[in-house]
Amino acid sequence: MPLPAGLTSRALRQDDAPAVTAVMAAEELADVGEVAIELADIVSDWQRPSFDLAASTLGVFDGTRLVGYAEQSGPDRADAAVEPAYHGRGIGTALADWLEQHARDAGSTVIGMPVPQDSPGDRFLAARGYGVRWTSWVLELPAGAAIEPRPLPDGFRLRLAAPDDLRSVWTVVEDAFLEWSVRDREPFADFEAKVVGRPGFEPWNLRVVVDADDAVVGVSSVVLADDCGYVDRLAVRKDLRGRGLAQALLADSFGAARAHGAARSELGTDSRTGALSLYAKVGMTVTSTWVNRAIDL
Repeated sequence: MPLPAGLTSRALRQDDAPAVTAVMAAEELADVGEVAIELADIVSDWQRPSFDLAASTLGVFDGTRLVGYAEQSGPDRADAAVEPAYHGRGIGTALADWLEQHARDAGSTVIGMPVPQDSPGDRFLAARGYGVRWTSWVLELPAGAAIEPRPLPDGFRLRLAAPDDLRSVWTVVEDAFLEWSVRDREPFADFEAKVVGRPGFEPWNLRVVVDADDAVVGVSSVVLADDCGYVDRLAVRKDLRGRGLAQALLADSFGAARAHGAARSELGTDSRTGALSLYAKVGMTVTSTWVNRAIDL
């Protein structure tokens, strides 16, 4: 892979996770004015049993300093970042060339990634021929905002997920996400690694709505990141939607995060879900817009 003089590349290792986090954080700060990525995000993603870290990642180094990275994290999903001080030196082009060839070699027919709308990464991918697959938004319940109680219908109750609930939680989440996401079902072991295996996970992070038979019918997975409670996954069984279960889960998640030290709450959604209006109903506002750009290989 051709690189600017003085730079080297190699596959990444688990102990590179902090450096990858730092590069991604620097780009986020430059592009959207705040940092969302956490070390736990990288660690939990890389520890998925299905993910081959050595075969699916590449780091670019200036001496011992990581200045750019790329990974193919799924059949059609990639992530990449370049330290802003190193933009314009051809590192992004080299990483994109590597990603596209790696995806072809792995049998993928399309590869794409999320980038902040109108960011340098967005313009770079657009110029390279990547089209927009969907639009995503990050929404926030600001610090000090009232959390209105959302009572559940009769016959349902909220509680923390128990270890025995995990397969039911996984089923509810995957059934819901696969209604609009064109991908294979996430392996249960990968789900475990990213949710309960995430560094810092505590039982209060995984919250469920159950019916009169104590069957899981709704799920909220909350991540506490500094002063923010991030709702990472929210799902309700299809036949029970429209009855206020999701709003009750959201209000409960916001309250739980605040009780554990969060000043504000966030979540992400995209144009495939049709859920943007739900979040507006509970007082959330859009803080940044992202596009998922992809190219046929």
